[in-house]
Amino acid sequence: MKVVYVEPNKVAEIRNIDSGLKSMQKVVGGYIEAIYPFSDPVAIICNEEGKINSLELNRGLADDNGDLYEIIAGSFFICLARPDSEDFEGLTDELASKYLEIFKYPEVFMMENRKLVSLKWGKN
Repeated sequence: MKVVYVEPNKVAEIRNIDSGLKSMQKVVGGYIEAIYPFSDPVAIICNEEGKINSLELNRGLADDNGDLYEIIAGSFFICLARPDSEDFEGLTDELASKYLEIFKYPEVFMMENRKLVSLKWGKN
């Protein structure tokens, strides 16, 4: 299935991966967790124990005001999914392009004025 694959400190890329559970677990390096932060029918599939196992911080999720509310630790991928289903599917070309652009550049996280912020590498 076509996914947007995102590793810490690397530019995101489009990949084709097997849709089996074992394959998805291998891609994220452990048990998978699905997060549904977008209005599109997509999920972020990440390592369920990424933070507990001190995996490297990867990308942040921000609210409509641009404030970070979550940081994903470890590698993850984005695929088609619906919160009421356990089935994951490959992205359409349109959604792959959209989420590749959103998560394209690596991020660095820091505190600024008592607020957690992220800086994207490579973005002008």
